[in-house]
Amino acid sequence: MPANSSRGIVYLVGAGPGDPGLITVKGAECIAKADVLIYDYLAAEAFLAHTRSDCERIYVGKKGGDHTLSQDGINQLIIEKAKNGNIVTRLKGGDPFIFGRGGEEAEVLVQADIDFEIVPGVTSAVAAPAYAGIPLTHRNFTSTVAFVTGHEDPTKPESGINWKALSQGIGTLVFFMGVKNLPHIVKQLLDNGRGPKTPAALVRWGTTARQVTVCGTLENIVQLAHDKGIKAPAIIVVGEVVTLRSSLEWFEKRPLLGKRIVVTRARAQASELVKKLTGLGAHCIEIPTIKVVAPQNLQPLDNAISALKDYDWIVFTSVNGVNFFFERLFGKKLDTRALGHLKTAAIGPATAKCMLSYGLNTDILPDSYRAESVVAVFEKQSISGKKVLLPRASQARPILPQELTRMGALVDEVSVYQTIQVKKGASLLAEQLAQGKVDMVTFTSSSTVRNYKALLPQDRACELIKAATVVSIGPITTETAESLGFQVALTADSFTIEGLCKAIVDYYQ
Repeated sequence: MPANSSRGIVYLVGAGPGDPGLITVKGAECIAKADVLIYDYLAAEAFLAHTRSDCERIYVGKKGGDHTLSQDGINQLIIEKAKNGNIVTRLKGGDPFIFGRGGEEAEVLVQADIDFEIVPGVTSAVAAPAYAGIPLTHRNFTSTVAFVTGHEDPTKPESGINWKALSQGIGTLVFFMGVKNLPHIVKQLLDNGRGPKTPAALVRWGTTARQVTVCGTLENIVQLAHDKGIKAPAIIVVGEVVTLRSSLEWFEKRPLLGKRIVVTRARAQASELVKKLTGLGAHCIEIPTIKVVAPQNLQPLDNAISALKDYDWIVFTSVNGVNFFFERLFGKKLDTRALGHLKTAAIGPATAKCMLSYGLNTDILPDSYRAESVVAVFEKQSISGKKVLLPRASQARPILPQELTRMGALVDEVSVYQTIQVKKGASLLAEQLAQGKVDMVTFTSSSTVRNYKALLPQDRACELIKAATVVSIGPITTETAESLGFQVALTADSFTIEGLCKAIVDYYQ
């Protein structure tokens, strides 16, 4: 941090090659504390979710040859924001000092007397080949590697690349931004002594779910790249180490690689599902259709918390219910000891795990994770005359309180949270569906189904509903979906995120 904390500061941060998990810890911290985030096209959009709600986010990248802002414009923008006393995080794909023009931006900051720090990133030159199963060095092949721009500054009077030295003196060559110039690069290498049988590879969108790798030799790689439609962004690797891909390929073997899957879960709860699907190779399109918030009237919950000593049982039916209940309990200066005399029940293992994180075990955990299963287990309990607290969502299914009441229990059903519709993302969703860019839509609750349909344009809803395979977390969600006109292709056998992911993998395999 600068000595004078009232001054602005700029963090030049490498965002890594595309996989959001490859950003450094310090890079993520700089995003989280930024007053202003200035980012490029190649910086993964997933990072934007980690900014503060009041952070000013400015896109300055280039897409399809269209420059949102010139480099001089970017430099002036950074200076302006920093001179206003802001913490500015300049987020750049890969590493800022490896063909990222970070050095130029740092020079401008020095000239403007603005404090800055450099936060290195994982460069695509290393990461993309690694995800393709190509080590850049190997003791049996080569101990030398060179990074080369495939697109030199067009204003330079002559090339600064010593093609002869590269061709004859370096074992592995890695070219950035060279797809358009691939024929020229290959010709220069061949003309300067590199053999036509030298292995070569192109890795497009390395480390992401869109990764595609094409392997060949210098004599055929141009034609192969053309036939496969390889375009920017891509890394070119030349050298004998490319042959190791045949045994070391790993990333592109993931079962869901390239599948574009819409996640409709509330953003705050979506991370586990997104993480698991991404880990399986999918590209997740987050279109949260609901937001989980506290109920409008908290008085019934407060009354129940004040009277906890009068209850015999507490039954939790969701992770959200657990979290919101304990948040309110702690807000009343109470803790888990206030529940020590109660017997407990959870609707499923995720809910039980969440309870345990607060120090509360569950006495009842049904084999099947739905209200009917909880009812079946309670039939073996003596609950007639017992007082049961049921903290759960507003407008939840009535079967559980009805059946417990039928058994003679005295049930207090209190709302601890409610789901509200999220409309942001409607246009993106419709566009992606219409263009056939969605393979699958996941539903994790009935409310996600209802609000997803509400996001679709009414005049095209029927058409767009059929545009992607629908998968549901359980039979209740499936029943809701089918009643709204969705054709559900598969329903998870185990009504959990783990079960949902397994069902998706099984479907595609």
